[in-house]
Amino acid sequence: MSEKTRPEDLHKESDADARVKGAVPEGESEPDAETKPEMLTGSEPGVSSADVQATTGGTEVVAAEPTPEVLATRKGMFGVTGTGDTSGFGGLTRTIEFPSPSSPPFGGWWDSVYERMAELVPSYSDVITKVVIHRGEITFHVAREHLTELVQHLRDDAYLRFEFCSSVSGVHYPADSGQELHAVYHLQSMTHNRRIRLEVSAPDSDPHIPSVVATYPTADWHERETYDMFGIVFDGHPALTRILMPDDWPGHPQRKDYPLGGVPVEYKGATIPPPEQRRTYS
Repeated sequence: MSEKTRPEDLHKESDADARVKGAVPEGESEPDAETKPEMLTGSEPGVSSADVQATTGGTEVVAAEPTPEVLATRKGMFGVTGTGDTSGFGGLTRTIEFPSPSSPPFGGWWDSVYERMAELVPSYSDVITKVVIHRGEITFHVAREHLTELVQHLRDDAYLRFEFCSSVSGVHYPADSGQELHAVYHLQSMTHNRRIRLEVSAPDSDPHIPSVVATYPTADWHERETYDMFGIVFDGHPALTRILMPDDWPGHPQRKDYPLGGVPVEYKGATIPPPEQRRTYS
């Protein structure tokens, strides 16, 4: 090491030329140069790489109405009563609520996506039952009978181009009468660098939702896992079988009404007692 070179100066030159992490410093990748307009619905749009924030003219995104829908109040970690809960969270009280729906204008590209969907889908108000903006993200609640038609437009239309379904997950809300089971789809547009969510509900008594595998092949195993854990039946799935539990396993382990213990364990005949019967150490 030269006497004139200090240790803190060794990497200054390389650090100065280092590329900013991410696709581009602005945080949004350029539109797909290989996209062929003739393969899309409508003409190819001009997409600005600067249109990345969900704002309009510097105005903040419209916040959700401060009146959430309260479904239930849950006490303790496992929902048991008395002194049986040995988790240490017996005094915990949680409110189960839905964020309130939002009304347009939402701000920035959220409005353009919303308006484009309305142009493409007949009876749009029957397809999108509500829109929720919560914690800087947008969710479209979709009537299940219109799901397959909508995702086809979301994938193929040049102004939307949500080509990638990154996740399908389930939620069980026993207190949400008539729509206890929810399937949530995370969609990403790699062309426009945008993300949205779709949420579809079904009742416990009729847990059927159309499969989107024909449009998004990546949803194959995601839908299988959601079926396995929550019991949502994805109609039209090419091979809807369990993916985690044995084929003859009774029930769906991530539903709120699934027993938390007291079920046989497939290991030397052992059993797990429910929370209120477990030994307390206090």
